[in-house]
Amino acid sequence: MKVALIGYGVMGKQIEAVCKERGHVVSAIITKESSDEMASKLKHADVAVEFTEPDAAADNIRACFNAGVPVVCGTTGWLHHYEAIRQDCLSTGGGLLYASNFSIGVNLFFRLNKQLAALISRYPGYKAELEEIHHTRKKDAPSGTAITLAEGLIEEHPGYSSWVLGRTSAEGQLPVTASRVGDVPGTHSISWKSENDSITITHEAFNRKGFALGAVIAAEFMKGKRGVYSMTDLFNSDSDYGN
Repeated sequence: MKVALIGYGVMGKQIEAVCKERGHVVSAIITKESSDEMASKLKHADVAVEFTEPDAAADNIRACFNAGVPVVCGTTGWLHHYEAIRQDCLSTGGGLLYASNFSIGVNLFFRLNKQLAALISRYPGYKAELEEIHHTRKKDAPSGTAITLAEGLIEEHPGYSSWVLGRTSAEGQLPVTASRVGDVPGTHSISWKSENDSITITHEAFNRKGFALGAVIAAEFMKGKRGVYSMTDLFNSDSDYGN
């Protein structure tokens, strides 16, 4: 499989290494090329993997649609454009798989979070808090993973209707705190506290290889596909996720 890397930072380099481990060819590395140069590089790829910055992601994804190349996007902080991008994907016959996090453990954590929220919704004495910690280079806050966790909790717990960045005592609002520390790959915790006890679940990433592996397997899944997909589609497929 020929993979175009859009973005060549820490994650781009890790994805390049995983591509080579799995026998794929990195056919292009795209950073700040003009639109014509980008189109020229994309035409040789079977699939593109996009890890850049929030203000560049939407245009990069559209460039992949225009080139007829399915794209896997792991950039967060651009989801205010998501509905427009989804419509563009469908109207142009493009292919897109977006995920706030490609890690196996995080996607299991997403499911655990929703299950716990549903179980604990029967006991109104428990109040939730969400905390995330990332490296100082991360520009968006809260993280896309934290937003996915918050939305999953709200979906399953009728006592919450929205989330807010920072502390809050407002009824129905889930407080989310975001810290930027050193070179932390990513730590997310959800705590449920009552006057008697607390329950906390945490996912801590030790490195970025798990994210890169998931992104490459998502690229393998997306080769030749059209339409809009998620990690749920990947998990429900026959892809050798994690192998």
